[in-house]
Amino acid sequence: MSIGLSRVSVRLPRRVELVDDVLQRSGCTVMERRMFGKIYGLRDSPTLALDERMEDLLVAAGEAALDGGTAGMVLYGHTLLIAELDLCGEFPDRLRDRLGLAGTPFYGLSHINCASVLRSIELAGRYLRRGDAGPDERVLVLGGDQGSVTDRARYIQGTTVGGDAAVGFLVHGPGSATKPRYRYLGGAGGRDTRFHRSLRMSKDEFAQFGKVCCEQAVETVRKGAGVAGLGLDDLDWVMPDLSNRMFWRTFSGLSGVPKEKVCLDLMLERGHNFGTDALMALEHADRTGKLRPGDRCALVSIGQGAYFQSVIVEVVEDS
Repeated sequence: MSIGLSRVSVRLPRRVELVDDVLQRSGCTVMERRMFGKIYGLRDSPTLALDERMEDLLVAAGEAALDGGTAGMVLYGHTLLIAELDLCGEFPDRLRDRLGLAGTPFYGLSHINCASVLRSIELAGRYLRRGDAGPDERVLVLGGDQGSVTDRARYIQGTTVGGDAAVGFLVHGPGSATKPRYRYLGGAGGRDTRFHRSLRMSKDEFAQFGKVCCEQAVETVRKGAGVAGLGLDDLDWVMPDLSNRMFWRTFSGLSGVPKEKVCLDLMLERGHNFGTDALMALEHADRTGKLRPGDRCALVSIGQGAYFQSVIVEVVEDS
């Protein structure tokens, strides 16, 4: 039986920084800076103000997702390694306490980079399908990274610039009495070990990574659709990793998915925000009235390393 996802809650910082400013600080040439703007379609990057904390964004997104309810588990997908989370239990304890979930099992999912948030949906589904699961159990999934901690982690050579954002949503079990907004249909993950050096790759490796990444993204979406009993032609929308516009034009050409079906509306004003991109694209498309009941959406994430994840969902009519 199928699991389901509630509506996605998105929380953004107050401040916005120009991508070009980040590129300047990173020592990029004028030609590369122009490429990021005119060809890649990147302009703005959400950035925490001096008095803001990533933890606060995560709590706000989690509270909105819970909507006064509870959850039996919390999964936090993130790309950047957080010393506080890695070295002690204070961060997850604070997060659970502030969400009213003290004592609830809390797991961080990392080391697969930007694929971590969508992969959390797969893991939540396994947990909710276990033999002794209650019919109304739910898993709270959180995602988000503070790219602005350092430009070294924020700037990805020749590819994109990462910003600060948080998302939260609930994954419902197959017997849930609550009607989810999105029905999970299937998913797939993948990895290409040739690019394990990640940000330490050479220029030649980065160039090859860009080409292979697009091919692997198409294949991962094809596999995910296949699990759902669908073909690429059956997809109504692709909710992408918002790394850059040129990548998704290439994806459209390779996959045959019309570029009008790839939701790039947020590229200019938000750009890439690590593992939250596809979910922010889904939330924006739903909030602006683009989605209709029965629409089938492919959520796609691509992580340095190289990791890939697709999740196929169907929009359910509101109660």
